[in-house]
Amino acid sequence: MDDAAFQTESVAADQLKAFIERIERLEEEKAGIAGDIKDVYAEAKANGFDTKVIRKIIAIRKRDYAERQEEEAILELYMQALGMAG
Repeated sequence: MDDAAFQTESVAADQLKAFIERIERLEEEKAGIAGDIKDVYAEAKANGFDTKVIRKIIAIRKRDYAERQEEEAILELYMQALGMAG
C-alpha cells in the first residue's frame, strides 16, 4: 500500500471515529433529556395532573393548526355519523 492510500484510509478512519463519537455523545444527551422529561411528567402527576392528557396536548401542539382543524372536523363528522355528537 502506498503512502497516499494509507493516508486516505487513515483520514477516513479518523472521520468515521469522529462521527461515531459525536453520535455517542448525542445519544448520552438524549438519554439525559428523556430522563428529565420523565421527571417532569412524574412531577405533574404528583401535582394531580393527568399525564396521558398532557402527552396528548403536547402531540397536538406539535402539529400544524390547519392540519389539526381538518382532523377535528373529520372527527366531528364521523362522530355525528355514529350518533355520538350532541
